[in-house]
Amino acid sequence: MTPGLPQLPHTLVTAAADPAAGDSIGTPTLWAVSIAGVLLLVLLDFLLTRRPHEVSMKEAVGWSAFYIALPVAFGGYLWSQHGGTIGVEYYTGYLVEKSLSVDNLFVFMLLLAAFAVPRELQQRVLLIGVVGALALRGVFIALGAQMLQTFDWTFLLFGAVLLVTGVKLLKDALSGQDHTIDVSRMRSVRLLSRVMPVEDGYHSTAMTVRRPDRHAGRRALTPLALVTVAILATDIVFAVDSVPAVYGITGDPYLVFATNAFALLGLRALYFVLEGALSRLVHLGYGLAAILGFIGVKLVLHWAHGVWPSAPQVPTLASLGVIVGILAVVTATSLAATRGGRDAGGHDDAAHSEPHAVRGR
Repeated sequence: MTPGLPQLPHTLVTAAADPAAGDSIGTPTLWAVSIAGVLLLVLLDFLLTRRPHEVSMKEAVGWSAFYIALPVAFGGYLWSQHGGTIGVEYYTGYLVEKSLSVDNLFVFMLLLAAFAVPRELQQRVLLIGVVGALALRGVFIALGAQMLQTFDWTFLLFGAVLLVTGVKLLKDALSGQDHTIDVSRMRSVRLLSRVMPVEDGYHSTAMTVRRPDRHAGRRALTPLALVTVAILATDIVFAVDSVPAVYGITGDPYLVFATNAFALLGLRALYFVLEGALSRLVHLGYGLAAILGFIGVKLVLHWAHGVWPSAPQVPTLASLGVIVGILAVVTATSLAATRGGRDAGGHDDAAHSEPHAVRGR
């Protein structure tokens, strides 16, 4: 067992494992190897992006295939070593996190457009966003695990968070303004702009530059610094619903970590593969609202079962079927609605990339 982390059991018939039972597949060796592997992959990505360049489709597809094959193979290893229950929980959690990560790409895509990030610098910004998301998810996973071990009502809290988020996503999707963020009103960007002056142009991967003598040689932020801060700020919002969502599938913090890490690591490459197709997923907001709402209800029922044993629970295998079904439906309806290059509202796809219309949960 891993010191300091609650060890949680698994069963196909519970919404999440019981934190009080003290069981987990996360041995110290498995944790150490997994964290080292994630750090090596992040380092590899930084080495690949050390020289700014425009990403080709061949490069993006190759790395995307690698980052999909890796978690699929790892799931096979978990299945063979720990049984079908763990395997189903892992694959279901990974599917949920990957679905939510595609929503992250909407934010990244439109933030990059809003700040007019040059194409050769886009993958560096995306990688910084992924690293920030990994760090924040790690904090939320640890806090969530401790809360699940200490407070029985944590399942109810997580369920409420997901239900509220799901309702918000549904309202935004119905209003036609789903995921709207006004970059000029983002508090993090406004605060940073007040602290230091901002240069108009990009200077390769530099976050700050020294201004000319007429400005007394003061250092100034580049737009790259602003877009980086904006993406890191949105990472906080994504972590709030992503971590409770996967805790609704499994109570094992190791599986929560693994599914989050694998879902995030491939985002940099996946962005360039899906860049042209993202604007066609016009019904994704409805699908994510349904998935978060479903998992929210699942967590509430799990809490209720602890109070009233007669309360029903949702099997993890059934959850997998529901999630796959929802994603299949919204993907099909989105593609049908945008056939011919126009969205559900009759607008050209290009309209989705205008700088002032930034999407984000």
